[in-house]
Amino acid sequence: MLACNNSKQSKDTTKELPNIVFIMADDMGYGDVGRYNPQSAIPTPNMDKLASEGIMFTDAHSPSSVCSPSRYGLLTGRYSWRTRLKKAVLLGYDETPLIDEDRTTLASLLKEKGYTSASIGKWHVGLNWQTKNGYELQDDLNESEDYSGIVRQNEENIDFTKPVSRGPLDLGFDYFFGTFGCSTSDPPYTFIENKHTVGIPSILIADSLDQLPGVVKGLMVPNWSEENVDLEFTQKATEFIDRTQKTNNKKPFFLYLALSSPHIPFLPPGFAKGKSKEGPRGDLVTVVDWSVGRIMETLEQYNLSKNTLVIVTSDNGPRKGANTHLSAGNFKGYKGSIWEGGHRVPFIARWPGHIKKGTTSKQIISLTDMFSTFSNLTGTTAAGGEDSYNVLPAFFGQEVEESDKQIRIFHSYKGTFAIRMGKWKYIEGETLGDVPGDSEDLTKTFGELYDLSTDPYETNNLWESNPQKVLELSKLLLECKESESVVNL
Repeated sequence: MLACNNSKQSKDTTKELPNIVFIMADDMGYGDVGRYNPQSAIPTPNMDKLASEGIMFTDAHSPSSVCSPSRYGLLTGRYSWRTRLKKAVLLGYDETPLIDEDRTTLASLLKEKGYTSASIGKWHVGLNWQTKNGYELQDDLNESEDYSGIVRQNEENIDFTKPVSRGPLDLGFDYFFGTFGCSTSDPPYTFIENKHTVGIPSILIADSLDQLPGVVKGLMVPNWSEENVDLEFTQKATEFIDRTQKTNNKKPFFLYLALSSPHIPFLPPGFAKGKSKEGPRGDLVTVVDWSVGRIMETLEQYNLSKNTLVIVTSDNGPRKGANTHLSAGNFKGYKGSIWEGGHRVPFIARWPGHIKKGTTSKQIISLTDMFSTFSNLTGTTAAGGEDSYNVLPAFFGQEVEESDKQIRIFHSYKGTFAIRMGKWKYIEGETLGDVPGDSEDLTKTFGELYDLSTDPYETNNLWESNPQKVLELSKLLLECKESESVVNL
C-alpha cells in the first residue's frame, strides 16, 4: 500500500489536534442548500450559517452516484470498484462486508493519534450476520423486492440475538449506533448498538410502508418509527460528545454522523412537516439542517467550536426535486447517473481560526480525499488511501500542488465510469455494432467529453470534435482501472 501523503506536500498539523465532526446526508443535492442555491425551496439556516463561518466547495464530489460505494470510498480513500462491488449497492443479508479487516479506515487512521471515534447512522458497507443452526446464507441475486424464497429464508435464519462482526468496531471505531443498510428502506428495521441489535426484529413491516417507493419488505422491531430515525441518530451523536467531555476531554474525538435524510421514503417527523415548499423530501432536508444545528449547539455547550473541524456534505446527488425545486442545481442528472448532478455535492467545512470565514473554493475534491487530508492534518503515517489526495491546503485558501494533474474517477449506479482531470471530464462510451471497440478507432465507440470550465452543465459534447483528448483520457481511464492506485500514476 501507499503512504497517505499522496499530494507530495508537507504535513499540515497543529499543536493541538482538532476534533473532527463529519456529517453526511443521504441523497442531499447541490441545489438543496441555500448557500449553493439562493432559489432553493428549502430553508437551511444552520448549514448556511456554517458556510458563512467557514468555506464552501463548489467542485466537490462523491466517488459514486449511489451510497455503498461512496461510503466505502470515504472510509478507506479507495474506490469501491476495486472491490467486488462493480455496480449498484449492497442488498440483502448475504452480502459480505466490503472493507477488509486489515484495511485502514478513517477511524483506525485517527486512532494512531489517540482519537476516540464513533460511527453513528447508516453504515451500508456490509456486516457479517450469525445464523441459526449453522445455516449458510444463500445468494439472493439481489431480488430484494420479491420477499419470498431465498430472500425470506435468509432473513428467517438470521440469529438476531448474536453479535454482528466486521462492522465499525472491528474497523477502528470505538462506538457504533446505526443501521445495517438504508435506514428507512432496508431491513432489518432496527438500530444496532455496537455489535447487537436494539431489540429483536420479529414482525414484518406494515403493508402501508411496504407499498412506498424503494422500501424493501422485511422484519422490524416492535414500535419501529421511520419518522424518528434521524432524531435517534442525532441524540446518540450529542450523547457521544457528552461522554467524550465527561470521561476524557483531553483526547480528540472523531464523529462520523451518517444521517438517513432525505432518502426515500419521504416520511418527515412531525416538527418538520410542511417546513419546505418542495414537499416531504424537502422537509427531510430541513431535518438534516436541524441535526447540524443540534451538533453545533452541543459543541458550543462544551466550548469545543474553536478546535473542531466540522464538515457537512452528502453521499451522492439527489433525487429530482418537486414543485420546480432544482435539487441538483442546474447540473445535469440526479442520483445514480454519471453526470454532475449524480455526484457533485455540497461540501462545507468550518474550523474557526484556521479556515477563513465566508470563503469559497473551486478546488476539485472527492470524498475519497478525506483519508489523505485527515492524515496530513493529524500527522499520521498509516498506509492506505490509494485513491486519496491531500487537499488540506484548499481548506485554508491555499493552492493544491499540481491539482490540474490530479485524477478523479466517478462511477454510476449501472457501473459507467467517468474520469476528471483539470477542466476535462470524459464519460466512457459504448461500443457500437458487433465489432469489439478499440479506443483508437472512434467510429466504433461513442461517449461524452466536456470542458467543465466553460460548460459545467454538460450541454456540449465534444467527443467527435476533440478526438485527441478522447484518446488521451480513454487511455488514462484504462490505466487507472488496471493500476492499484490513481494518485501515483
